[in-house]
Amino acid sequence: MLVGAPCAARVVAPGAVEVTALARPDTARLQPPALISELLVTATKRVRNPNQLAVAVTAIPQDQLRATGVSDAGEAAGQLAGVVATNLGPGRDKLLLRGLSDGAYTGRARSVVATYLDDIPVNYNAPDPDLRLVDVEQVEVARGPQGALYGAGSLSGIYRIVTKKPDLKGFSAEVRATGSLTKDGAPSGAVEGYVNEALWDHRVGLRLSAYEEIQGGYLDDILQNRTDVDRTERRGGRLAVLWQPSDAWSVDLSVTAQHLYSSDTHYTAPGLGLTRAVRIPEPHVNDIGSVAATVKHDWGWALLTSSSGYVRHAYGSLYDATATQQLYTSFARTSAYSERNRTSMFVQDLVLTSRGAGRLEWLAGLYGAYTSVHSPTEFLAQVPRAPNVPVYSDDRRDHIRELAVYGEATYEILPTWSLAVGGRAFSIGSRTRSFVQSERFAPRDIDRSANFTGVSPKISLQHAFGAGDLIYAVMSQGYRAGGVNSGGAVPLSAQRETFAPDRLINYEVGLKLEAMGRRLSLNNTVFYDLWDDIQTDQFRPSGIPYTTNAGDARISGLESELAYRTTNGLTAQLNARFTQTRTLHANPDFATQLADGLPGAPAFSGGALVSYDREVFGSWNLRLVGQATYVGRSRVSFDPALPEMGGYTRAKLSAEVSRRAMGLQVYVSNPLNAYSDTFAFGNPFNPAQTRQITPQRPVTVGVTLFAAR
Repeated sequence: MLVGAPCAARVVAPGAVEVTALARPDTARLQPPALISELLVTATKRVRNPNQLAVAVTAIPQDQLRATGVSDAGEAAGQLAGVVATNLGPGRDKLLLRGLSDGAYTGRARSVVATYLDDIPVNYNAPDPDLRLVDVEQVEVARGPQGALYGAGSLSGIYRIVTKKPDLKGFSAEVRATGSLTKDGAPSGAVEGYVNEALWDHRVGLRLSAYEEIQGGYLDDILQNRTDVDRTERRGGRLAVLWQPSDAWSVDLSVTAQHLYSSDTHYTAPGLGLTRAVRIPEPHVNDIGSVAATVKHDWGWALLTSSSGYVRHAYGSLYDATATQQLYTSFARTSAYSERNRTSMFVQDLVLTSRGAGRLEWLAGLYGAYTSVHSPTEFLAQVPRAPNVPVYSDDRRDHIRELAVYGEATYEILPTWSLAVGGRAFSIGSRTRSFVQSERFAPRDIDRSANFTGVSPKISLQHAFGAGDLIYAVMSQGYRAGGVNSGGAVPLSAQRETFAPDRLINYEVGLKLEAMGRRLSLNNTVFYDLWDDIQTDQFRPSGIPYTTNAGDARISGLESELAYRTTNGLTAQLNARFTQTRTLHANPDFATQLADGLPGAPAFSGGALVSYDREVFGSWNLRLVGQATYVGRSRVSFDPALPEMGGYTRAKLSAEVSRRAMGLQVYVSNPLNAYSDTFAFGNPFNPAQTRQITPQRPVTVGVTLFAAR
């Protein structure tokens, strides 16, 4: 088909061919950011154009990530409709989709957003690991419950990082270095790069990427007499090996690791500006490592994909707990609360998908996972000559096994009309063992097991117009299993010893349109969700966390994405989300009244991205980018008495000049030096009447240099 065309083709995986344009050296330059409709995604476990899917899905390609200086999920959120990230600090944040928030804190409840690195989930109940987006193909977000295909933990959607695979064509390499200065803060810097090599007659490829980053602090602590206390280090790397013995077989192996360390928290109090007053440092560490193997075989009529992985996620925090130490001890000068978590996950996903262009498409899968969580916590009294004396501890271990069988069938019932029916039958078993001891109360043991089974269905109807546009309606479900509470020197009441499963039913109608020669793209989704027995992580008056069911909620909303590109290099992208929440049936053991609106989820959020791309000075290319994100007002908790937070705008401006594979980018973030309360929480052990706020990073100016071959 490509005879005479200025294109090249190569097999990149069984049954998948990559077609690329052959650019002349004198005209080769970076292309403007691709529109949403030009990408391929795997949100439904098939490689598809998003305009063919009855799913609200968005992808950001590598070119756009680099052009906008996006390094992690929190920075990418502004370019994805319906995505909001909390701002507790690097390695502590939660991702929230569609305003479907169970609260701003992380604890025993499983995450409502499943984070995937390629085909392997990397989080369970932990905060987002904040993986730096180095040498990635794109990031994808599928909004709305994905329980039928992805199971528990995808109650509000999935966030997926698609890494660059080894290139079997030959050698390539790249290095990027960034340095920046922050007003009234410490300088920051980062270096990253990759090396790729093809071996054995282009059947084996190796790709190694690595990075190191320092985020300078910008808060000064007046009690500790320390400046720029909230410094963060992040370093990591990935090794990938691709073996394609034939066009029908491929084996993809990868090893990924990242270390993240923050020397202190990022919150302060109103009126203190960029200073704070905390008695002791509150460091945080978040380390993650994974080993994954994906094997594919194409029979022509079907494609078999086996994804196996092991993930180890270890994180921990230390908090100043002096304000509540009288509940635990009488001899401490100051006290600290230490929480640690060591999660190990073994995952196996086996899926068989049909191939061909018939009226019937199908997939069938088997899934198994085993998760082990060791989460010891301690209350440490600090006295002279004995800096950390344990006066309370909870040594807790959880073991969770999940088995599931799932499938989906899509049938063209009429020309341009397709009906899809799918579901997932699951069994989740858990066992919790805990040993609690304290200075003032008798020790106690907990050993409980629980089993949960059910079916998560999905059904959709879609109609494709002649021009490739799509309208669809879908019903889908998400769920999470229940669990056991163990912490606290004083036992919880019988009603709070356990928390029940929750389930979300989603109804949505979507419209995906393209016009003006595919230069204009519009995606709109209207949804209505019924969320029953919402699990939420909360804190006892002593500061010890626990999980409970808050009540029910009914959420209606609208998501919209608009992208337009002119022929002269101007690109504009807009996204917005509007939601209205009605809370009802409050759990009387938790609260007599729930706030309208889910915590940490504003009624409105949106973003805008404008870029201009053109040739200058002959073969040089100039790119100008401006972006802004608005996050509306919300509460940090279900408690209507707590103050609101948010209502702020983040902005960034950048200019880049490049020639072939080298260039320079200059950027300014927070150009107006805005100071806003991005997150009204930092330490659960402060007295309830002390308000906490997290200000934006002050105006920052940076430069990035890059070169490749």
